[in-house]
Amino acid sequence: MNFRFLFLLFFSGPISAQSYQKLHNKAILVDTHNDVLSGVVMQGMDIEKDLTGRTHSDLARFRKGGVDVQVFSVFCDDRFGKGTAFRRALQEIDSLYAIAGRNPRTMEIVKDPAGLRDAIRHHRLAAMMGVEGGHMIEDDLDYLDSLFKRGVRYMTLTWNNSTSWATSARDETNHAWTVTPYGLTDKGKKIVRRMNELGMLVDLSHVGEQTFWDAIHTTTKPVLVSHSSVYALCPVFRNLKDDQIKAIGKNGGVIQVNFYSGFLDSTYMKRMQAFTASHRRELDSLTAARTPDYAINEYFAHTYPQESSALRPPLSLLIDHIDYIVKLIGADHVGLGSDFDGIESAPRELDDVTTYPLITRELLKRGYSKTDIKKILGGNFIRVLQENMR
Repeated sequence: MNFRFLFLLFFSGPISAQSYQKLHNKAILVDTHNDVLSGVVMQGMDIEKDLTGRTHSDLARFRKGGVDVQVFSVFCDDRFGKGTAFRRALQEIDSLYAIAGRNPRTMEIVKDPAGLRDAIRHHRLAAMMGVEGGHMIEDDLDYLDSLFKRGVRYMTLTWNNSTSWATSARDETNHAWTVTPYGLTDKGKKIVRRMNELGMLVDLSHVGEQTFWDAIHTTTKPVLVSHSSVYALCPVFRNLKDDQIKAIGKNGGVIQVNFYSGFLDSTYMKRMQAFTASHRRELDSLTAARTPDYAINEYFAHTYPQESSALRPPLSLLIDHIDYIVKLIGADHVGLGSDFDGIESAPRELDDVTTYPLITRELLKRGYSKTDIKKILGGNFIRVLQENMR
């Protein structure tokens, strides 16, 4: 009879706010994917101010939620390409450095585990960066090196759009890529090997299955999946199948579970489609303007907040995805990659970055040990970062 079963069998009293908050405060909380740079800062909003009700994130709320390490996503979509995507990446990086420069007592750009520990010791938010989408290096290894020098510590090989050297999950699923075979080209494998040499984590969120397997067989370091969830529980193209999850366990990598309702709840997408279809005139206008799907969903969520909120799944579903990974490959290979400020819907109660302690509460309720909770909240990512930067 294992510890978790005994815990659930005999623990009858409620978990107090003091007990889970105390554990939460002791743990190092790492979120590996937040889109506030591209989704908020680059839209002209100031995260140094209170943006409650308008965004998921701002500097004061990171502290309130106990976030110790935030990996800020450097992102642009497929409307950016040669001549524009790399420049956009630099603009977002410059913005983060500027914010940190104005807030030296509360925030610090970190580039390695030693810097991370130093920032935490001095009660400053350890700000890291990850590039979401290999198109942002514009097929140029020198650009990859430049991003690493600026502090980027992971790169997602693709976003939804494929590159000339790697196919995305969306394109492989929709058979929308004309170059064969799918997966990593020789250049793609060279990029993965260069990332290993630099100490930049290879991020396999968003990539197609063939790209995933080619990368797993190419990398010599543990991989990161910065913001994805479990296909068996929610069968969408962005989630990981069991054989992929097992391969990440064998590789020593870590899967950072995404908070997006559409990646957690298998019924959400159909319900969201019905919701947007009920506002046909606006949907047709947005579609005619070639608005990206993610931007259409964000529009409806902000325009009709009560209807959107009714679609949110329970918080328990997020914990189900964590549970599934733990049961398959162990508690050493799972973490948190919220996708906050890049999603229009998260589970109920997870309203913004201040609500992370509720995840700690729910993990305690499921019978997780304090040691494993600390691994899930951030320890596993830190281990993978250390192994990549040796």
